[in-house]
Amino acid sequence: MSASEIRHFVDGRWIAGGGEPLVDLNPSRPSDVVAEGRGASAADVDTAFRAARAAFEGWRRTPARARAAILLRAADAIEAHREDWGRELAREEGKTLVEAVAETGHAANILRFHAQEVERQSGEVFESPTPGERILVIRRPVGVVGAITPFNFPISIPAWKLAPALVWGNTVVWKPATSVPLLAMRFAQALEGAGLPRGVLNLVNGAPEVGEAIVGHADVDAVTFTGSTRVGRMIAAQLAGRGVPFQGELGGKNASLVLADADLDVAVEQVALGAFRAAGQKCTATSRVIVHEDVADDFLRRLAARTAAMTVGDALDEGAEVGPVVDAVARDRVVAALTRARATATPVLAPEPYTSGPLAEGYFVPPSVFELDDDEPGELWTEELFGPVVGVRRVSSTAEGIRLVNDSQYGLSTAVFTTSLADALAAIEDIRVGVVHVNSASAGADLHVPFGGTAASALGPKEQGAAARDFFTETATVYLRG
Repeated sequence: MSASEIRHFVDGRWIAGGGEPLVDLNPSRPSDVVAEGRGASAADVDTAFRAARAAFEGWRRTPARARAAILLRAADAIEAHREDWGRELAREEGKTLVEAVAETGHAANILRFHAQEVERQSGEVFESPTPGERILVIRRPVGVVGAITPFNFPISIPAWKLAPALVWGNTVVWKPATSVPLLAMRFAQALEGAGLPRGVLNLVNGAPEVGEAIVGHADVDAVTFTGSTRVGRMIAAQLAGRGVPFQGELGGKNASLVLADADLDVAVEQVALGAFRAAGQKCTATSRVIVHEDVADDFLRRLAARTAAMTVGDALDEGAEVGPVVDAVARDRVVAALTRARATATPVLAPEPYTSGPLAEGYFVPPSVFELDDDEPGELWTEELFGPVVGVRRVSSTAEGIRLVNDSQYGLSTAVFTTSLADALAAIEDIRVGVVHVNSASAGADLHVPFGGTAASALGPKEQGAAARDFFTETATVYLRG
């Protein structure tokens, strides 16, 4: 397949960047160049902000229904291209073809949801203690939003950030991850074709320096970010000094708790899917498992068999269940952690790294399961590796299991497997995370409900659902007297 040209969408025009060269490789077959070109320069970012500021006044005054209509038309365009753009997603990012096509369709649904959400109540009326007066609380867009999105969901995460930002009347300067410029261009093309006015959305591809230019720009009114906790906290600290609002969906080290009365068929399948889909590259992926000692041996035997049966292969192969990680740096980082784990943990299923054939040529990591030492569980217990790796520990009670779920700096997502209503309620009450699944995988989020974590997993307001408007609007209290 031929390589696409990396371009940037600034002030309603597609332009070549003035920054450093960018090469976008297929992680299943790195010899396949997906796209190449030049990243955005600091001058390109500045032009994007000037365009976004100039477009803001007209866009915020555009009726909400007219803004929503553009999102609906863009959703139709994405839906019409879900198969071919899904194939491009699989080729560019490494997500399996089934998952990639599903993600593309999900992005269209996100646009539709927010287009409809803006039709709902957007303010409130209160009684006033003053005769002849009413008190109104109205919502207004915050202004020019900087958006920085990750590689692992290259069209759905941009959708759940940009759709509410745009439909509530903001303009946007957006930087996607360096490794997924093509899907970002496709998303921008859908909005352009839907009639989005010039300057309302500006796409600037490039290296981390482009993100730094967005965060540091004097014209940014708010920043929404998905990425690592370390980088997110650095951005938040920088913005706080200038009083700029920040929304961060950050890291995760998500646990699944398998209790003694769990349906093991369900638990094994859901843990495997939560851990190994997308090669473990989800912020909600299962990477820790806590299992009651009464069923631990049976669970581990079944999990090892299910893991060994998973088909690892080129993301574009229809039979592949696990694709590659995103690049060589990610592969080498995870493989190094697995090598260290073999010296300190008990391998349940830990194949050696691929050394020959197509899997060795791509950025593939074999799905692996280790049982960890309780005294020194190590990095498989504490660090977000972002790969297809699970660390398992045994417990003797529900209370001990909940304690180990909470034994993390992160607090994003948890799965609990039990047939006991009492234990399910105890877990819901006592586990300190933002998302709790009972008898389903830890990975996954629905577009119509709030999404986000606690502790080191989040900063600022939640994303998705009706909660999305809280970050992209500001309220004003109005005292209205005739």
